[in-house]
Amino acid sequence: MQWSTPPAMTIDVNKQYTATVKTNYGDIVIELLPKDAPITVNNFVFLARQGYFNNTKIHRVVRGFVIQMGDPKGNGTGGPGYRFADEPVNGEYTAGAVAMANSGANTNGSQFFICLANLSKMLPKSYNLFGRVGTDTTTKETIRKISDVPTKLGSDGQMSSPTVDVHIDSVTIEEK
Repeated sequence: MQWSTPPAMTIDVNKQYTATVKTNYGDIVIELLPKDAPITVNNFVFLARQGYFNNTKIHRVVRGFVIQMGDPKGNGTGGPGYRFADEPVNGEYTAGAVAMANSGANTNGSQFFICLANLSKMLPKSYNLFGRVGTDTTTKETIRKISDVPTKLGSDGQMSSPTVDVHIDSVTIEEK
């Protein structure tokens, strides 16, 4: 699926949004932060509701650093056909933070990552921070299992490319 422009704003920043990322290793629940990153949350909700993330690889796993996903090509080079602007980062890249992956200023698309440790001192505030993973046991266990998958040298020069199948089955959004 490809689009030529980012989606129109359809979320209500005064509502709460939760994403459930169903993977072949278990579920990851993410509390989205529409007041902090309305454009990014709107984009993520739009893509999830379109089924964009369904059956896509979790293509980058760096132990103690990040789990990255959201690329339809499964290799770190794909996106939805458009890019959207950076938003101010109001929080910190602590363990459990969810942020957009990008290739420079204003190049956000569909790829996102989950911080596996406190990366606040390692990462510049140039990755739209738009969610936090839940603290429930299932989410923690799923993240642990994915972060422990075997990896080989990836295109990023790190041991980051999973050697086993790890993928997203679906992403569902709950609005309250």
